[in-house]
Amino acid sequence: MSGLALSLLLLIFAAAAAAIWVAGVQLSNQTDVLATRLHLGAALGGLIMLAIATNLPEIAITASAAVSGNVGVAVGNILGGIAIQTVVLVALDAFGVRGDHPLTYRAASLVLVLEGALVVAVLGVVIAGSQLPDDLIVWRLTPATVLIAVLWVVGLLLLQRAGTSLPWHESGEAPDNQDEPRGHSQAKAEKAATDKGVSTARSATVFGVAALVTLVAGVVLERSGDAISEHIGFSGVLFGATILAAATSLPELSTGLTSVKAGDYQLAMSDIFGGNAFLPVLFLLATLLSGKAVLPQAHASDIYLTAVAILLTLVYMGGLLFRPRRRTARMGVDSLVVLVLYAVGVAGLVAIAR
Repeated sequence: MSGLALSLLLLIFAAAAAAIWVAGVQLSNQTDVLATRLHLGAALGGLIMLAIATNLPEIAITASAAVSGNVGVAVGNILGGIAIQTVVLVALDAFGVRGDHPLTYRAASLVLVLEGALVVAVLGVVIAGSQLPDDLIVWRLTPATVLIAVLWVVGLLLLQRAGTSLPWHESGEAPDNQDEPRGHSQAKAEKAATDKGVSTARSATVFGVAALVTLVAGVVLERSGDAISEHIGFSGVLFGATILAAATSLPELSTGLTSVKAGDYQLAMSDIFGGNAFLPVLFLLATLLSGKAVLPQAHASDIYLTAVAILLTLVYMGGLLFRPRRRTARMGVDSLVVLVLYAVGVAGLVAIAR
């Protein structure tokens, strides 16, 4: 695509982003319906299905970049995606939450704190894995990428158990948080589909078509974005970590706003933390497809982005524990801190990428 005019590339990029937005909303809606009807909502299969569905753009971009040998874009998109998807919570807090109390006050739950801890743990392995020698690879597998995948699955199992039997008062729920239990918006989405006469087969078909559109649009987004960065002299790492990551986070923003406006604050935060914990698993996919040890090729900017993502996650974990009651500029103090830290982090990334 590098031979195309910049104006045409921008148009293609915008069209692919719009397709991801629309298809992502359908993926989320049909995931709610299918997970409820197939009784996967609270099961491990439901969590895996949701993680894959909400991250199909990142999967497509990672696969496309790995096959084409552009590993830098794949790494930057994954790690930059975690940081910017955490910032999506700022938008949900500012534009979705109603009333006097901010998002973390409403969503407060020990299970969400544990989900944030899983994100931090996985990112810790990313940093450690980046320091290993690049020839430490057997059968297209590296120790760090395998450990990330295992840690993610074990973490999901523990979270599934924590969601039903934490040995704490009220199963780890804080007083005066959201009125209805976590996930109630999914049941309502399934009921609405039933009332409209949407069959399971039709829902599965829509899910499949939306998944295909998302995968194709993700590849187009990666290819056009890479060409745009060349045209404007923008670092591929910086582009992947900011603009490209923001474009692939549009579905999370849309579905998160829907959950928050429905009063399902815990589900909105869980979707973000869950997606962030899953994204590093894509390093395993990138390693398998490229045949190279991806993590040892991480640049200073990639490790920097990982540290920023850990810091932003820790701020929200603190917010879930301390539960700020007041809102400033329509958001909680934790969201305000995250916004400022991310802005400072991007400024630092620009300095690193020079």
